[in-house]
Amino acid sequence: MEITPILKQFGLNDKEIQVYLALLEAGPISVRSLAMKAGINRGTTYDILKSLRNLGLASFYHKDTKQFFAAEDPEKLKSALEQKRQTLSAVEANLNKIIPELKSLYQRAGEKPAVKYYEGLSGIKTILSDVLEITLCATEKIYHVFSSSTIRPCLYQAWPAFTNQRIKNKIKVRVIAIGHSGTPAEFSERKSLTVQEGSPTYILIYPGKVAMISLNSEKQPLGLIIEDQAIFRTQQQLFEYIWRSLS
Repeated sequence: MEITPILKQFGLNDKEIQVYLALLEAGPISVRSLAMKAGINRGTTYDILKSLRNLGLASFYHKDTKQFFAAEDPEKLKSALEQKRQTLSAVEANLNKIIPELKSLYQRAGEKPAVKYYEGLSGIKTILSDVLEITLCATEKIYHVFSSSTIRPCLYQAWPAFTNQRIKNKIKVRVIAIGHSGTPAEFSERKSLTVQEGSPTYILIYPGKVAMISLNSEKQPLGLIIEDQAIFRTQQQLFEYIWRSLS
């Protein structure tokens, strides 16, 4: 069984593992010699030794005028792990005490619209992923779109399988197309606002959020997500009004 991955799981980093293993192998040794053996500079080695001592994995003693360090029995790893468990239990208990206060702060912040910005095709895919993830968890799995023929190609370039993923999750969409209406697909309803040139912004309205996607002056896609119930409801009402007015 490989030692390094398990010591990493325990919480030691690469350099700490190098020093610890060198110390186990060497027996009592000076900082200078240990640093050379581990291939790490002396100052860093000394700092690591202090960390290992705090964990109970190393100790030191003086002989004449020199300081020597030695590894403790590896069984001490179990003691150190138990100490970590006790510390985590105490942290968990304290977290349970402060979570109500933290939730209060979070809810207060939730009264303000949260806006996140995204750039490039990877950013657009992040927006589309959020639309599906949030809608999938909603009571009614449906979202609404003002679809611009100008922007639409960017969406499918960012995530060619987007529509297939939506259909796979049985998520419904209502689309008001601005410009060419696009291709009909399963679980979708479409109406056209105009067959002329598309608008400069593609808008997705989904539970609690509104996403907008457009192109910058260099024709690169950029977008934002606004998370706010009031803005979501307003956009939803506008969509429904326009939807009903279209034949």
